[in-house]
Amino acid sequence: MGRQIIKYGLMFIGLVLIQVLVLNHVQFSGFVNPYIYILFVLLLPLSSPRYVVLILAFLLGITIDIFSNSLGIHAFASVFAAYLRPFVISLISNRQEDISDYPGLMQNKIRWFLSYITIMVILHHTVLFFIEVFTFSNFVLTLFRTFLSSVFSIFVIFLSQLIVFRD
Repeated sequence: MGRQIIKYGLMFIGLVLIQVLVLNHVQFSGFVNPYIYILFVLLLPLSSPRYVVLILAFLLGITIDIFSNSLGIHAFASVFAAYLRPFVISLISNRQEDISDYPGLMQNKIRWFLSYITIMVILHHTVLFFIEVFTFSNFVLTLFRTFLSSVFSIFVIFLSQLIVFRD
């Protein structure tokens, strides 16, 4: 148990630092903004109580908001993704015994993992970008921005699973 807390604590700190110090400064023409901090919520054990996942998602989002000066949009998007996580998992899983308690790439099938992160990242990014602009006047432009950022974020998350998160 103590080892899990240290592991997820380091993951929380590492993803926040990577997001704030590196990825918040990566923008291609204002359309591609990679947000991989959501990986923390995605990799929490599936057996975690729902309220713990929601609280951790809020803490993650509000931490990103504090460093990004973004008035709670990351907290809302993170909690939204954490709330929908059990539904997405039940949607893409045929049976409970098909998946590991740790929803990482190395513990599950590649197809399951790609489906999981794709759906979750698109949900997170859609809410994040539409709350950020807070209007539907440029609906297509916001959808395009969501799509490009999601593709880039999914690529970085998948790559991180291959390189860093092997356990």
